[in-house]
Amino acid sequence: MAPEGKSPRLPEAGQWPDRVAPAALVAGIVLTTVGFLMAFLWVPPVGGASVGGAELIGDAMVSQKLLLSQKIFYFHMPVAITSFIALVFGAWYSLRFLRTREARYDTCARIALEITLLFIALTMITGEMWTRFEWGVWWSWEPRLTTYLVLMLVVIAYFVLRGSVDEPERRAAFSAVVAIIAFIDAPICFMVTRLIPSSIHPVVLREGGMSPEMGLCVAVVAAGMLCVAFALYRARFRQVRLAQRVEALKEELGD
Repeated sequence: MAPEGKSPRLPEAGQWPDRVAPAALVAGIVLTTVGFLMAFLWVPPVGGASVGGAELIGDAMVSQKLLLSQKIFYFHMPVAITSFIALVFGAWYSLRFLRTREARYDTCARIALEITLLFIALTMITGEMWTRFEWGVWWSWEPRLTTYLVLMLVVIAYFVLRGSVDEPERRAAFSAVVAIIAFIDAPICFMVTRLIPSSIHPVVLREGGMSPEMGLCVAVVAAGMLCVAFALYRARFRQVRLAQRVEALKEELGD
């Protein structure tokens, strides 16, 4: 029990980012909607995946095409960027936990990984839609897809591990290591199309890779997705910290 005259130390809640989160969510919805309209009404269609003449991908012969599925790119790339940024924060908080052993950083890392997994799932869904229409198959063991699948499995393993270790500090420490391993895979996912010339996945972040209209549309949607991710993170963080405050008060009253 806390010493007489002293208030128990409770997990904080109601910080200033929580007041900004609703505005960020509204901004995210507006920007994403604007990007959606830009993609379908303003940005001109471009060529399909870069293949020389015709290539056999899976069981289908694919050639250069102009397809409506190109519009998926303007949502696929921003959600992928958002998943990487969320993962950066997850790894950063994991490192801080390993250095300080403060439970707050473990909470921050866990919520960041939850946001990461959400946007990884969105990336995989939009990516598979693009793959189906551009390459004629639902899946190809192409280097970018394969490394990103590995990333998704590592993030899933993070939550499986959290559910299998009972002791809080050991659970947090092991989870932090897995989060850092997942972060190491992120630059590999990003660079693999440059490291493996035979990769059929298009390289868009290069000179001439995107027109100004494409770049602006991607930037608008990415800004919207980041605002949504921030709002979701703060809402989830507030929920978790309030639950922790309740548990701390219960323990205090029990003592």
